[in-house]
Amino acid sequence: MIKIGVLTISDKGSKGQREDKSGQVIRDSAPAMKGRVVKYEIVPDEKETIAARLRDWADGGEMDVILTTGGTGLAGRDVTPEATLSIIDREVPGIAEAMRVKSLEKTPTAMLSRAVAGQRGKCLIVNLPGSTRAVKECLEAIMPVLPHAVDIIRGKVTEHSLQDAGIN
Repeated sequence: MIKIGVLTISDKGSKGQREDKSGQVIRDSAPAMKGRVVKYEIVPDEKETIAARLRDWADGGEMDVILTTGGTGLAGRDVTPEATLSIIDREVPGIAEAMRVKSLEKTPTAMLSRAVAGQRGKCLIVNLPGSTRAVKECLEAIMPVLPHAVDIIRGKVTEHSLQDAGIN
C-alpha cells in the first residue's frame, strides 16, 4: 500500500474561502493508486511554507508519495514548482512530461504547466495542477507507474523492466 500525502496550495482554500475540490479528487483516487491518504493539508501560495511542509513530510518517513495540487501555472503567486525544486534531491522529469503530454491531448493550455516531480530521500513528490479536470488527466497518466516508482525508491526492485513491474 502506497502512503500518500496530499498538499493543496491555495490562498483562498487555506483561509476557508474556497472548497478544495482538486485535493478531494486526489483523495478519492488513492485506492486506484493502490494507496491511502495518510496526511492532508491546505497551505497558502507561499514558497517557504510549501517548501517547509514538503521537507517535513518527506523527511518524516510517514509517506511514500506527496501529491501537491495548485500553484503550477504562470500567475505571480504560483510558486509550487520553485518550492519543490528547492527541497528535492533530484528531479524525475519524465513524470511531469507525461502529465503534460496527457493533458495536451485535451487542451493546448497544458503546455503552460510548470509542474515538476522529484525525489527527496525515500519520498516521491509530484506537482499536479489546480483544476479538477487537469488533476484527473494527470493522475491517469502517472497512476500506472507510481507503485513501481515507490518500489524502486524503497529498494524493493532492482530490475527496471516495465514488463517485470506489470506495466504494459
